[in-house]
Amino acid sequence: QSRISRRSGTGWWERLCRVLPLRKALLKFNLDSVDETLTKFGTSRIQGLEDEAIKRRRERDGPNVLSSPPNRIFLKIFDWLFSGLCPLLWIAAVFVWISWKPLGNPANPQYLALDVTIFLVIALQASFSAYQEWTTSRIMASITSMLPTETIVTRNGAMSTIVATDLVQGDVVHIRGGDKIPADLRLIEASRDLRFDRSMLTGESDAVVATVNSTDENYLETRNIAVMGTHVTQGTGVGVVIGTGDSTVMGRIAKMTTSKGTEKTLLQIEITRFVVVVASLSLVAGMILLVMWAAWLRKSYPTFLTLSDVLVNSTGVIVAFVPDGLPICLTLTLTLIAKRMQRQNVLVKNLTTVETLGSVNVICSDKTGTLTQNLMTVVHAGFLDMALTTDELKTRYSSGQSAAVQRLYDTAALCNGSTFDSQTMSLPIADRRVNGDATDTAILRFAEHLRPVSQAQSEYRKLFEIPFNSKNKWMLSLQERVEGGSAPVLLIKGAPDVLLPRCSFIQDSKGDVHVLDKNSLEQLMALQRRWSGEGQRVLMLCRREFHGSNPFAGREDDPAELEVIVAAHNTDLCIVGLVGIVDPPRKEIPSVVDICRRAGIRVFMVTGDFALTAAAIARQCHIITNDGVDSIVDIRAKALEHAPGALADTRGEKPVLNECASQVQSNDGVTSLVLSRGELHWNIICGYSEIVFARTTPDQKLPIVQELRLYENYVAVTGDGVNDSPALKAAHIGVAMGGGSEVAKEAADMVLLDNNFSSIVVAIENGRLVFENLKKVLLYLLPAGSFAEFVPMLLNMSLGVPLPLSVIFMIIICMLTDVWASISLMYESPESDIMLRAPRNPKKEHLVNLKFFGQAYGFIGLMGALFAHIIIFYGGFTPGELFLAFDKWTLGGFGGKDQATLNALLSTGQSVYFLSLVIIQWGNMFATRTRRQSVFRQNPLWGTYSEPAALVCHFIPFTLGVVFLFCYIGWFNRVFGTANIPVAFFFLPIPFAIIIVVLDEIHKLAVRTYPNGLLTRISW
Repeated sequence: QSRISRRSGTGWWERLCRVLPLRKALLKFNLDSVDETLTKFGTSRIQGLEDEAIKRRRERDGPNVLSSPPNRIFLKIFDWLFSGLCPLLWIAAVFVWISWKPLGNPANPQYLALDVTIFLVIALQASFSAYQEWTTSRIMASITSMLPTETIVTRNGAMSTIVATDLVQGDVVHIRGGDKIPADLRLIEASRDLRFDRSMLTGESDAVVATVNSTDENYLETRNIAVMGTHVTQGTGVGVVIGTGDSTVMGRIAKMTTSKGTEKTLLQIEITRFVVVVASLSLVAGMILLVMWAAWLRKSYPTFLTLSDVLVNSTGVIVAFVPDGLPICLTLTLTLIAKRMQRQNVLVKNLTTVETLGSVNVICSDKTGTLTQNLMTVVHAGFLDMALTTDELKTRYSSGQSAAVQRLYDTAALCNGSTFDSQTMSLPIADRRVNGDATDTAILRFAEHLRPVSQAQSEYRKLFEIPFNSKNKWMLSLQERVEGGSAPVLLIKGAPDVLLPRCSFIQDSKGDVHVLDKNSLEQLMALQRRWSGEGQRVLMLCRREFHGSNPFAGREDDPAELEVIVAAHNTDLCIVGLVGIVDPPRKEIPSVVDICRRAGIRVFMVTGDFALTAAAIARQCHIITNDGVDSIVDIRAKALEHAPGALADTRGEKPVLNECASQVQSNDGVTSLVLSRGELHWNIICGYSEIVFARTTPDQKLPIVQELRLYENYVAVTGDGVNDSPALKAAHIGVAMGGGSEVAKEAADMVLLDNNFSSIVVAIENGRLVFENLKKVLLYLLPAGSFAEFVPMLLNMSLGVPLPLSVIFMIIICMLTDVWASISLMYESPESDIMLRAPRNPKKEHLVNLKFFGQAYGFIGLMGALFAHIIIFYGGFTPGELFLAFDKWTLGGFGGKDQATLNALLSTGQSVYFLSLVIIQWGNMFATRTRRQSVFRQNPLWGTYSEPAALVCHFIPFTLGVVFLFCYIGWFNRVFGTANIPVAFFFLPIPFAIIIVVLDEIHKLAVRTYPNGLLTRISW
């Protein structure tokens, strides 16, 4: 949906109202009270809707989906016909038509046939473009269906998780940070920190504070309405569905607006660049021929070529330079990659972004849920004087003699934002489904292990709560006993370094409370360091009891007053204990990181965990491999020692291992760094090969990505939380986990459905393979399809040699024989060293460059043209007889032969040249299949490469069939001026095709033997 920006002077809602047919009833939902809303929609906060009501409303309103946008087929057809390289073909068609009539005198029927052929080529190009769009839309539709948005609702008195498309008006929906709003909601409950991101609607980046009561008469200005498609950035809430599908605000906007344009991917940029280069070459080549004729041939040899002939020849050059197989191969490669990725449970929102992964040289990965299993489990609990396992704690709690364990349990059970799914309560604790984040889930299971949490919750009444968020790094809950008679208790859990400044007391394992002095603090910190060094995430549980006074008396029902009082008394806390949580790395992570390292990709960890915990997990994941790890303090000291000015964060410096960083290299040249907040000097940091960013906040993740990009890194970011979404958007490639938040999946370019980090390696390999195979296709298409066709034209007009290759044969090569053969290259498997090469630098390594054209034209194209000319000279006149023939050939009597005989010889010679190029291209196809490896290591005739083998076995008979069709069928002989080919000429090109393969194998051997040699540096 396009953004609707706010402007000064006039509210954007007033302007929106003029274009959106909103019902007046809808405009009043925000003005209704909570009870009026529940009554109007026949629902209940506690019970929700019943099955019969749900069925009736779904039949009335349909599914909760937006209607498809208008097709706009005429604009699409125009784009298919006139995009890419098609304008060159239209220019060629116009020139040939003019050459036929009125310039043709008499009109040459072969020119008409040629023009019809060009129109057919345009139609085929447009058809393939249409097919690509159709297949892409089908793939994207299947991807969308594989990413259903789930939401939590209350139905029939129980909470359950359903697919968002099943929502109906009146459903009671529970939302929390990270969710995407599934329908238009009227809020009936909202935590004090509930925030919405409405930037996709308003264009404003600031989060909107949610409320239960109406704050504005305008429906979209008020804060008690959650609009479909917006995101919850933090907090929790409950809302009643007031609009679904097309009846939502977003549904109405979708009918009136178009999709906003997206930034071009690296692949699209490369294709555009190639089109510009090829178009320029073709137009320049065509102009050269026209200028030669106008400035020289027209005056010196007036009967040699007419204007009509020159236009057709120039048109032939333009058509020859167009690699007509490119759209087909691009369509096939994207379709193939999409299927491969889907088999690996990787969903790509935009298929052309896959190639961007081939350029990635840095992966910034979140820890929890990405590198780890996101199966957090509490394994230890610690007091001032003792650390226990959970089983030992269970034994002490069961004895009923430990007040310390009771306080720890109460804090864990009551200060918790997670709940068990009611439908899974009969299952073992570890198998129950939990609604909430991973940390709260671990604490909830830990408390349930000691005693059913529902019993503790029935004994207390929650007065006030501040949910956990990554900025505060703590959660607070004010609880009061149901029985009464005592003041409420303040319960807090969170990061130790954040809560310690608020703490004044600490309890020991017997429940005795002590003043938090230096010795007890050191004991506590030693325990935290020990657990963190083992890779455990450490949380602190605190409480404050109010003896003799109740500062909350009389204000229990006033949330605003409670918030002020709670903030004032969130001090002098008593540390109940510490808990150690383990979240083991995924089994595949170490090997995946090793593969990335060999591929020249640095994997950085970005986490909010304590530095020791982050470093321990990073070692388990092989992200850090050195024994010695630097910190920002070490960098500053060594930089000042070596060069006093080294700490200046000079933007624009190249991110290389500078002198100060090189001092901390290990023996193998690898440098490791763990950063924990503080001022960052990026010109130094970017030179490290192993980095862990610890204690990062959501606000810091985005600058990390931006700084890495600034220093010419191509960054992929993985994450699953709402806090990762800004970084996911800012990266070149954002990769979300399938089990992550809706906000993260919305922001990402790719989604790993099975949460398997190893799928990134598959995606990177496919990204590199896309670029490699496209490069191979172009290298196959250009030598015979352009250079070997331009040389005959150039010889014809500069040396007067009778045209060795007719324009119709040029088109046949470009559109039939070469295209079919090039398809086999798109099925090529990766070369064995593809993940051992450094990532492609898009600023330096383009799809086509001088080295590429040197291989295509200077090596294969030149040899193909030379060998084809040798073959046709072998069968007729010598070169000395044909050079400078010019109009002697067309005037008759050349070599003692009449004009009819000369025309027949020319037709046969052109057919032989055509056959020679077709067979020589066989050698080119085999030579092009690999860039560095020997073709015999990836031979399609044996081994595991079944798809290329099948295609090779088909393309050789197919190309021969095309030769027989156009050279041995009488109708084609008469219409296109072709001729039968003597049998001997079918065998003459084969040795030349073998020569191309042998020479290319020698070239590849030299490149492998001397990887730093001159030949390697100039190789494609």
